[in-house]
Amino acid sequence: MKNAALGFQHLLAMYAGAILVPLIVGDALGLTSEQLTYLVAIDILMCGIATILQVLNNRFFGIGLPVVLGCTFTAVGPMIAIGGQFGVSAIYGAILVSGLVVILISGVFGGLVRFFPPVVTGSVVTIIGITLIPVAINNMGGGEGASDFGSLVNISLSFGTLLFIILLYRFTKGFIQSIAILLGLIAGTIVASFLGKVDLQSVAEASYFHMPHPFYFGTPTFEWSAILTMILVAIVSLVESTGVYFALGDMTERKLKGKDLAKGYRAEGLAILLGGIFNAFPYTAFSQNVGLMQITGVKKKNVIMITGTMLIILGFIPKIAALTTIIPSAVLGGAMIAMFGMVISQGIKMLGSVITESSENAMIIACSVGMGLGVTVVPELFAKLPDSIQILTSNGIVAGSVTAILLNILFNMIPHRKESKAVILKEQEA
Repeated sequence: MKNAALGFQHLLAMYAGAILVPLIVGDALGLTSEQLTYLVAIDILMCGIATILQVLNNRFFGIGLPVVLGCTFTAVGPMIAIGGQFGVSAIYGAILVSGLVVILISGVFGGLVRFFPPVVTGSVVTIIGITLIPVAINNMGGGEGASDFGSLVNISLSFGTLLFIILLYRFTKGFIQSIAILLGLIAGTIVASFLGKVDLQSVAEASYFHMPHPFYFGTPTFEWSAILTMILVAIVSLVESTGVYFALGDMTERKLKGKDLAKGYRAEGLAILLGGIFNAFPYTAFSQNVGLMQITGVKKKNVIMITGTMLIILGFIPKIAALTTIIPSAVLGGAMIAMFGMVISQGIKMLGSVITESSENAMIIACSVGMGLGVTVVPELFAKLPDSIQILTSNGIVAGSVTAILLNILFNMIPHRKESKAVILKEQEA
């Protein structure tokens, strides 16, 4: 019973992050209530399957640590961009290929990590948070195109939700603080219901049970630019997960080896592949659950297995998934400001240890974050380029990420080799 309670705590800690991604993407792509309910339900189900794949430890996959996997926020912007450019089918074609790529490179990815040091990953995470803020602001007003956009009711709901989350962070500790965003969504929706802003029709129409439907949104299509985008998203997610793996390795006093990391990456690749088949999302390790383990001191794998099982059970019940679709856009917007702001904070934290190391690192951060934000604000900058290239250049996350990777190679890798040769020549002359 105690393990079940602890498992439920982990479910609550990751639930807001798990449902926000499908709600944001589904709303941006103009999905119907029925489609959005399926998207949320299948995402919850796949979070459970992905988590269990990672907790297992066999010869082929699974790092065997108490890792909780959820859909990555890194994919939100690119998925919306791909869907708008090529349609929903291209999103899942790209996810399928990126999952296969992760599986194929899992054994050698440890050697590729050097291309993604903290100055790169920190920049990418910061860009992700910054480029998603406009989505949150639109929702705070009631959603793009809403007839009552910016009304007093919507503004009051969004800022009221945000204020409630802030007060929870200020006056609570531990577990309650870790689920502050989830509690904010619930409180905001309750208030909105009294203001006539909640429509329960989607809940009434949703069934109590469904089976996962492969390729629910149609046969996947494959666009090379969309595929490259999702491969980049997957690689950034692997880098984020690597940090979680090592943090959990320290907590559980387990020294991770190369083969352990390879099995962890392979499990993520399988999760991404399944996400593509069942029209869900790419998945990554959730750091918020690591924080919960630090709070409770409980680091048992069987607790996380229970969390995964609970998620799978919930994923078979569309009625519960439909409850999340009734959250008004304004309430979502208030919570998204806090959620995306925390993403920015995490990125700044990662950059804090490297920005003062060298002026080169400062330049990498300046250019990559500037490019990411600039392209987000003015996406038409590359409007005259071919359509197949614009998917890479018109998305702030991808443009900023590519800038960070290339500048890191230029400043921190190529010069290092030149310096090494110079040292060798001096030694030979001596």
